[in-house]
Amino acid sequence: MRAHSLWDLTVGFRGTFTLAALSLLLASAALLLVPLLGTYALDVALAGSLAPASTLLAPLAKGFPGHEVLAYLLLSAGALVAVTALAGGFHYLRGRWTALASEGLIRTLRLTLHHQLERLPAPWHDGMDTGDLVQRCSSDVETLRVFFSNDVLEIARALALLLALLPLMFWRNASLAWLSLSLMPLIFLFAVLFFRRVKTVFKVTDEAEAAMTSALQENLTGIRVVRAFSRQPEERQRFAGFNSTFRDHNRRLIDLMGLYWSLSDLLCLSQIGLVLFAGAYQLQQGTLSVGELFAFLTWVSMVIFPLRQFGRILTDAGKASVALTRLKAVLEATTERSAPRAEVPTTPAPSGPPLGLRLEGLTFTYPGARTPALTDLSLTVEPGQTLALLGAPGAGKTTLLRLLLRYYPIPESSILVGEAGKPLQALETLELPSHRSALALVAQDPFLYGRSLEANLRVGAPDASEGELWTALEDAALASTVRALPEGLATALGERGVTLSGGQRQRLAIARALLRRPALLLLDDALSAVDITTEAHILAALRARKGESTVILTAHRLSTVRHADRIGLLEHGRLVALGTHETLYESAPAYRALAQQQGFAP
Repeated sequence: MRAHSLWDLTVGFRGTFTLAALSLLLASAALLLVPLLGTYALDVALAGSLAPASTLLAPLAKGFPGHEVLAYLLLSAGALVAVTALAGGFHYLRGRWTALASEGLIRTLRLTLHHQLERLPAPWHDGMDTGDLVQRCSSDVETLRVFFSNDVLEIARALALLLALLPLMFWRNASLAWLSLSLMPLIFLFAVLFFRRVKTVFKVTDEAEAAMTSALQENLTGIRVVRAFSRQPEERQRFAGFNSTFRDHNRRLIDLMGLYWSLSDLLCLSQIGLVLFAGAYQLQQGTLSVGELFAFLTWVSMVIFPLRQFGRILTDAGKASVALTRLKAVLEATTERSAPRAEVPTTPAPSGPPLGLRLEGLTFTYPGARTPALTDLSLTVEPGQTLALLGAPGAGKTTLLRLLLRYYPIPESSILVGEAGKPLQALETLELPSHRSALALVAQDPFLYGRSLEANLRVGAPDASEGELWTALEDAALASTVRALPEGLATALGERGVTLSGGQRQRLAIARALLRRPALLLLDDALSAVDITTEAHILAALRARKGESTVILTAHRLSTVRHADRIGLLEHGRLVALGTHETLYESAPAYRALAQQQGFAP
């Protein structure tokens, strides 16, 4: 969906909007007949004869000799009811088609936004506030919905009424028609100037609301930290500050709207007063009938109050313009890039053969950072092997896993992957979705959905049998825990798996990854929250699965890594040692000191 302007958003719905506009025009045309019917009815009633209405319904009334005036009035009343009913029918069609178009447009916009957010790269999300994104996808989208459903056709209605009434008014009385239009340019100019003023105020108000939403979202996400540190008073005060700022900006917006409505009311009623004053004078002079005065007053009211709505419409247009600008920042952001399909070899799918891996002088710096997170990193992992990475926090362990997942742009030809017996392919040339489908990640703080335990397990393997589910749970040392739950696999976990302990969440994430049977399994300090016995069980299960997946794991405990095929020691983004537990103990003093400290000397 292109979103360079509000007009671009209507692509695919312009036909429905056109039908709604035609219905509105027909409804307005029907309503224009009401003052005309009223004009002749009043003049006939006051004159007591059909002379003032010789061209409208008079021929039908003459069919009732002796009762022509009564017949004319009854026919006029019936015509008024029929015309109003016809206008009501067209207004219904206008409302229906407007709703179909606007709601369909907004539904498409929401889907496009969600799809775009799913495709935007990790660096983009790193620089955005979650609460602000929620604000854009909810409040800003709602602003556009209101504009398209309530305001777009009102512009056409006001202009159509004005253009249709001008010939009628000048036909009936040219001098009074000019007087009826005298203040309309001023009303329109006032609406335009107000729009220019209120657009800036709304932008500030919308940003203040986004900041308040972000503060609330952050507070709810970290509610346990707030309670643990007894920060409720400080957080209440912080939120109160955002709330007060939003209130002040919103009150300023309301004050401006109140000023506009009061001044525009004065202008509109002054216009009607001028028509009434001049019409009364012409009525006294005998150049205007009572019916014509009624028609002019009705016509002026029909035009001037919709014209007055231009202030509101332009205000909503300003809001919609600001909302669209904020949404364009999402819709026009650069998405993750993948190699063209024509150039992409087939990437192994889940349950396929394990992937081999070779790093060649890999150097990577995070966007905006000054120093590299990884420097000249070179190593090879054969398919089915287990590589363990050790290092202090910030050594680059997690960064390497993120690059394997292609969360960030990869230096050209620095990471090669492939199956045994086949040529290795540069990672950046592989199609992104199929590459990630061959991987499984278990993070130190894994994300779980607020669904059932089984639904979380099936994230990576929706077609797995129940037996496979229990096998994965057994290997992750979680089966006995799940069996003890009253609802077993159907147990609801709550938001982000809040009903589970940290160790249970890690084990469930491990079971989820094992169920996927990935070609490359990434364990990012995934056993940090489990005890030694549980860790030994899970590591034994991984060794029993040896050859099914290539495993890369990071850890701080030697008990996690000492049985790996090879262990890499990272310091400040550099690989300073690589080997088995035994060889590193002999050749790497830093590793030997760590092994002695943790009691794992060979």
